[in-house]
Amino acid sequence: MKTQRRRSRKNKSATRNERSGSKREKHTISQVEALAEPLCASENLELVHIEYQRESGGRVLRVYIDRPQGVALDDCANVSRQLNDLLDVHLDNIGPYNLEVTSPGPERPLSKLQDYERFEGRLAKIKTLQPINGQKNFTGIIVGSIEERVSLSLNEKTVVIPFGDISKARLVEVDGEI
Repeated sequence: MKTQRRRSRKNKSATRNERSGSKREKHTISQVEALAEPLCASENLELVHIEYQRESGGRVLRVYIDRPQGVALDDCANVSRQLNDLLDVHLDNIGPYNLEVTSPGPERPLSKLQDYERFEGRLAKIKTLQPINGQKNFTGIIVGSIEERVSLSLNEKTVVIPFGDISKARLVEVDGEI
């Protein structure tokens, strides 16, 4: 469910980020998470992931929600309306953006350490902030997580990735299976 929000820009440079994942974007995501987490809990939903990024149509604030039996369009619409009201009250200086509330789908983002235990044995793509053994992009089977580290099986070897070094991670759909 998309909701377009327009705000006037007082200072162009104050809302511009040098790159994705800037301090300002991370701060905005943490503010949205503080508002969205209790909202989702009250609706018996899991807050899976939040993205705030620049795309071709402008800034997008994307909120992923889920529940064991799956998410319906009504769930997305309900959370979108309520979250939109909360954002109007609590976030007034982030500039124009589109709010999207969606299900995670088959290529679910992995943003919590517990996700790596929950989806152990599944194929995932992980991108790191710093190179590990000369590479930043990994695709392999999730072995699990221990003490803030994620283990991923890549063919014949296992790579251990510090959770704090993961910049992006998603499950990968294999031949129509999740």
